[in-house]
Amino acid sequence: MTSYLVPALAGLLTGAGLIVAIGPQNVFVLRQGVARRHTGTIVAVCAISDIVLIIAGVAGLGAIVAALPQVITVVKIAGGLYVLVLGFLAARRCLRSDEAIAANADEATSVGRWVAVGTALALTWLNPHVYLDTVLTLGAIANGHGNGKWAFAIGACTASVLWFGALGGGARRLSRFFASPRAWKVLDAVVAAIMIGMAIALFASV
Repeated sequence: MTSYLVPALAGLLTGAGLIVAIGPQNVFVLRQGVARRHTGTIVAVCAISDIVLIIAGVAGLGAIVAALPQVITVVKIAGGLYVLVLGFLAARRCLRSDEAIAANADEATSVGRWVAVGTALALTWLNPHVYLDTVLTLGAIANGHGNGKWAFAIGACTASVLWFGALGGGARRLSRFFASPRAWKVLDAVVAAIMIGMAIALFASV
């Protein structure tokens, strides 16, 4: 049980670190939540999309590693470098950025359900970073846990569901929090610590 708890926790923290950032997808979910328009649908679309991408990454890279075991070393190094860069970028935002989310409910009120769904799908599947984050990076780190890779995947999927659920369901309260640049600085500091720590762990496991 313990052998699966560690990778599951690592997946939860890594998944949270990758998705907690200011971006068009998060802004859209927050605005829909503030307006209370199609919130459940949008949260489901974003979370399910992440789950599909995470599973694809873990399974796809797992198949490659099974055929070519030596690939895992390269994948760990590449994944570690990418996560390290993400950590440094988060640390840089923490020190320099005064950016915050302005959640305007009026912009979301007039959006129909299918338009909202289409927008959520586009912001998720047409974003190249989502493939680097969920498919390649999470897939690489997950496969680095060997038999615990699916526990890691479950942790990462849980992080996505919790994040989008909190963002959509608690949007009216969270909108004030996310409107504060200082709040994002704190979040970025946490993300930086998680990402840099994960990169060090990956390099140490090579």
